[in-house]
Amino acid sequence: MYAITQIFIYPIKSLGGISLTSCKVEERGLQYDRRWVLCDENNKFISQREFKQLALFKLNISDDGFTVTYLEEKPIVIPFAISGLYEKVEIWDDSCEAIEYELGSEWFTAKLSITCKLFYMPDDSKRFVDTKYAFSNEITSFSDGYPILIIGQQSLNDLNGKLNSKIEISRFRPNIVFDGGKAFDEDSFSVFSINQNIFKGVKACARCHVVNIDQTTGVSNIEPLQILAQYRNENNKVFFGRNAIVIKSGTNIQTGDAIILIGL
Repeated sequence: MYAITQIFIYPIKSLGGISLTSCKVEERGLQYDRRWVLCDENNKFISQREFKQLALFKLNISDDGFTVTYLEEKPIVIPFAISGLYEKVEIWDDSCEAIEYELGSEWFTAKLSITCKLFYMPDDSKRFVDTKYAFSNEITSFSDGYPILIIGQQSLNDLNGKLNSKIEISRFRPNIVFDGGKAFDEDSFSVFSINQNIFKGVKACARCHVVNIDQTTGVSNIEPLQILAQYRNENNKVFFGRNAIVIKSGTNIQTGDAIILIGL
């Protein structure tokens, strides 16, 4: 039996995640997940790939939105949603519509000492997943490409057994972590359900050097990517975790829920 042990959302792409015990599944993924993104002055997204210090921004849910703190300085509250004029933002090869939150832009610009803008993806902005892996024109938010990333705890345990120092699952920024089965069982997950929501695993998740960044300190090392490359390498790409799309949504998932494999 597979059962959820942890649930994470990342309201602002590439910033700190929020651990939840329950979360609603929506058409574009877990509620609030990656609905915000930081961009440079040309409206092109930025991430920990270029700015490791983004890991040091910590988020919590409040009654009014998300409280963002940085190095124990005065926090800012980012609302759950905003309205305003639409602009085009670039995320990888995609261009989609979003709304700038100027107060957030000013706050992050001051903290990072670079000109940056904070954008929100409204409900009517549609960013489609790669048609090669889509089932029926599924959408995502400001994720790297797919709404859900799922990883088995046994996979992390297997990796930690090969490392000099154990690491936390936060390195891999998953949405769903589960227990049960064997290491890397998620590699073969196709269609699965969790509390009436239906997901489809579409491809293994290729990893970059962001997994080498300690999400609590912002410090980078050579592990775990160097070790993973020794046994999770295919066509010069290193894989860990499985990307999934949402086929049916509308109810909550919570820790303890069973993951039911239902087909190919």
